[in-house]
Amino acid sequence: MSVKIRLRRTGAKKQPSYRLVVADTRSPRDGRFLEIIGHYNPRRTPVEIVLDEGKVKQWLGRGAQPSGTVARLLAEKGLYDKTKVPVRKARAQKKASA
Repeated sequence: MSVKIRLRRTGAKKQPSYRLVVADTRSPRDGRFLEIIGHYNPRRTPVEIVLDEGKVKQWLGRGAQPSGTVARLLAEKGLYDKTKVPVRKARAQKKASA
């Protein structure tokens, strides 16, 4: 069983907030998960990121792979290696290549 640390969307329409969950890769985005390890609210100023660092380190030690966005959030908190974070394209580059 392959395990990922990823975002699970909560909140009302047009008002997203997210939970950081550990889930099987085969389960849907808002489906079954193994454990909640934090939450992320991008609508607050400054952006709110609350993590249970012990659980994050435990799951990373067990081999759980963070999604791209979660890897970036964990790297900001100093819990994940910044060199392993995938680089995102700028919006202007995405539109030009399309």
